[in-house]
Amino acid sequence: MLKTTPRAKVPDEEGVGKLTLRSLFACEEAALLRYAHSLVHRRAVAEDIVQEVFLQLHARWDEVETPKAWLYRSVRNKAFNYIRDHKMEVLNSDEQSGLPGSVQTETAEDHIQRREAAVALRQLVEQLDETDRQLVKLKYFQGLKYRDISEHTGLSVSNVGYRLHHILKQLAGKLRPLGIDGES
Repeated sequence: MLKTTPRAKVPDEEGVGKLTLRSLFACEEAALLRYAHSLVHRRAVAEDIVQEVFLQLHARWDEVETPKAWLYRSVRNKAFNYIRDHKMEVLNSDEQSGLPGSVQTETAEDHIQRREAAVALRQLVEQLDETDRQLVKLKYFQGLKYRDISEHTGLSVSNVGYRLHHILKQLAGKLRPLGIDGES
């Protein structure tokens, strides 16, 4: 049976605590846009995806039990549909690498090594299965905490931590033979 009781956590404009579509939009739009953009790498497409998902949520508001998680799942699914339909390569530009910017004292050699590491990391992240790739992007590209990732993915907080730990070990193991360690 579907719940239609008021949802708590995000206060409405009066601060009463009842979740409204307007308050959810105000709280989540920017994060959803960043998330969609991290997947499709096109701002206009990301904006269209987020707008479409909010319109769908509006139409199904009374049916959706966990709107925040539903939003993130819907954005992810629409982004993957877009990528599939447009056969687009993801994580293909330097600004989406998620790695910190260069430091003033960085030498040309350091810069080249960092770029090579970023390319290798992007390729390895793209080889991960869909769920693991999403976890890495939410944690390291979006900077979300395990609790927030749990809400977005429907996984338990402990499962998020466990999976990210093993994903990082796996990525490190694949980067090490390439001469790339945690200091790169």
